[in-house]
Amino acid sequence: MSTNITWHEGHVTRSERESLLKQKGLTIWFTGLSASGKSTLASVLEQHLLHLGISSYRLDGDNIRFGLNKDLGFGPGDRTENIRRIAEVAKLFADSTTIALTSFISPFRADRDSARKLHEEGGIPFVEVFVDAPLEVVEQRDPKGLYKKAKAGEIKEFTGISSPYEPPTSPEVHIKTDKTTIEESVKILVNYLEEKKYISTL
Repeated sequence: MSTNITWHEGHVTRSERESLLKQKGLTIWFTGLSASGKSTLASVLEQHLLHLGISSYRLDGDNIRFGLNKDLGFGPGDRTENIRRIAEVAKLFADSTTIALTSFISPFRADRDSARKLHEEGGIPFVEVFVDAPLEVVEQRDPKGLYKKAKAGEIKEFTGISSPYEPPTSPEVHIKTDKTTIEESVKILVNYLEEKKYISTL
């Protein structure tokens, strides 16, 4: 841990940003198996929010590993560090009044709980969205061919096959993508955000 450092407070408070920019920052954390629809849902929601005049930014699990987390593998320790880093980044986005949309498998409940705690301690809303699809459905979808490779032993520690996924016990939003269209899913999310007064579409 770094030593001899001091937190430097700026002159702009979060409440001042929210008041002047007329937007509230928060993190929407999409979790679920590979091919459950996390990235698709986050992408469409990002576009929808933009057309409503609401600033959001999508942080995608694969994309982040091309840069910020390119030094991490897929073992338990690296998966935890992957989520720790992205939780910190999402918190920064949310603190700036942007809505951070994170789409990560984030298979371990303890890691997601840590991400939530980080936000709650900073007074920033954290919305966990369980993007739920049965294993047989995501295996059938398999757009990247990853399940096929994992079953053939070509990919080690693959979530849902050779590494566990711990589903959320009480997510703010639970979407079953094998039964819900992308349009219906986005509507569910927007309605939730409006009900909680995180956004206004008026």
